[in-house]
Amino acid sequence: MEDVFRVTILGTGTPVPLIERMGCSILINTPQSNLLLDCGRGAAQRIYQTDTPLKTVNAIFLTHLHYDHCIGISDIWLTGWLNGREEPMLVYGPPGTKDMMFNLSEAYKEDIHIRRDLDEKLSPDGALLFGYDIADNHIQEFTDLRLESFAVDHNPVPDARGYIVTSKDRKIIISGDTRYMPKMANIARDADILIHEVSAPNAIRKRSHAIGRNDSHTEAVIDHHTSPDEAAKIFSAARPKLAVYYHIVGGPGSEEEIISTTTNNYAGKFILPEDLTSISIGPHIVVRDLSGHILMTI
Repeated sequence: MEDVFRVTILGTGTPVPLIERMGCSILINTPQSNLLLDCGRGAAQRIYQTDTPLKTVNAIFLTHLHYDHCIGISDIWLTGWLNGREEPMLVYGPPGTKDMMFNLSEAYKEDIHIRRDLDEKLSPDGALLFGYDIADNHIQEFTDLRLESFAVDHNPVPDARGYIVTSKDRKIIISGDTRYMPKMANIARDADILIHEVSAPNAIRKRSHAIGRNDSHTEAVIDHHTSPDEAAKIFSAARPKLAVYYHIVGGPGSEEEIISTTTNNYAGKFILPEDLTSISIGPHIVVRDLSGHILMTI
């Protein structure tokens, strides 16, 4: 993986508990760093399906504190420790992250005591979980990786943010959950990859009608996400080498709606990935499916 920045879309889904689309989570690999952007349902299982040892992931960055973006933290933290991690798990996110990690540590203190002191005698440092409340425009440096947070508009959710992730001359943007935000195009200008959330309004309305959801609730959901035609505007202005959708909000027919609308409004390269789609950024951008088959080379 020399000089390659690899991104694996572990989970492409939402709070809907779909087996095929686990919760929102992105794994970032460089030669010296392994970290997560968000940690939704099934993140540990998805990492276990990759070639990245779970014990080597020790940093998580949260876009916001909706549970579907952080419910997998306990699993990553404790299972990674059980599998040999000997350093603390570090979690960075909006205000409330520090308190959440403290309370998770309290919730699992009996299990930690047993495994650390009585049974397996696991590493005390690996049992530690530290949370950090970070502001917009926070910069975090790792050996060969740099992250910078920026504010996004997921109103009424406070302090939602996206991330700019760079390694050497490689750059990816993760939108986090956000409604249409024109300035995203400036943030993502000429990025290697822009990973952006998307909703399919027609599919959402269809599913909501089928389950008897209140119309005002449905429209509120649609209102604080980005539709495919809005995302296409951002892609067209930003001109990333590859645009990638994730956090796919919808229902039956959502994939067709997203693909057709984007194709009609954007001439560049984009994908609507399955879980475990990986993207390597080196001399070329190479997209592979969960079996390792090459789907696209740019």
